[in-house]
Amino acid sequence: MPNFLPINTILVPQGAEYKAVCRGLSGVTGSIPTVVAIPVGMKPLLKYLHTSQGNGQFLAPKSRVLIMGICGSLSDRYTVGDIVLYQDCVYQEKRLECDRTFTAQLHSLLSEKASLVKSLTSDRVIWSAAEKRHLGETLRDDVVDMEGFTALEFFNADGVAVAMLRVVSDDCQHNIPDLTPAINSDGSLNPFPLAMGMLRQPLAATRLIRGSLTALKVLEQVTNRLFSGNKLE
Repeated sequence: MPNFLPINTILVPQGAEYKAVCRGLSGVTGSIPTVVAIPVGMKPLLKYLHTSQGNGQFLAPKSRVLIMGICGSLSDRYTVGDIVLYQDCVYQEKRLECDRTFTAQLHSLLSEKASLVKSLTSDRVIWSAAEKRHLGETLRDDVVDMEGFTALEFFNADGVAVAMLRVVSDDCQHNIPDLTPAINSDGSLNPFPLAMGMLRQPLAATRLIRGSLTALKVLEQVTNRLFSGNKLE
């Protein structure tokens, strides 16, 4: 890992996103950060972080935490496969900033490959294209996920520097299946409601799967790029 970009921990939602980041690091030699799989969703993540805090994780002096994963687009400017670096996160009209120095260093490493964006955190899946566009237009945010604000609020309170790097997996022009019922209270995915949600909307499900596979491949590549120095394709 480059000495000028020290990162203690990468947090990434459990499942396919976590596996993509691990694949990106698998061929990297030298020191790499600890990669931690986190629950999906705001409440499960907050509970997990408080438990981890009690165990002494993440909060060493001058720690740097990188949140990675995939996200949805709220703007025509960002489409499937685009790499985005968060400037801030908003939830219920409260906005928190990511660490500016940390974010600028990541942006410099990725040059023109990553866009600086404003993000929205939601406590449910934003599946409707119409709602995505409405949120983007009214809040002036570019992307949406389900963990960003919670992580920022938690770590900012303890002086931990946080940056967020994600890849867009669905655009704002098409619906995706509403998978909120498939997310368990502990932040894991329940396979049966997940499958049923996909079957109810087969075209939207196909689009989501295709977009997710594209985003996960880019997530793997950008992880490798950051810690090996290899160029993005």
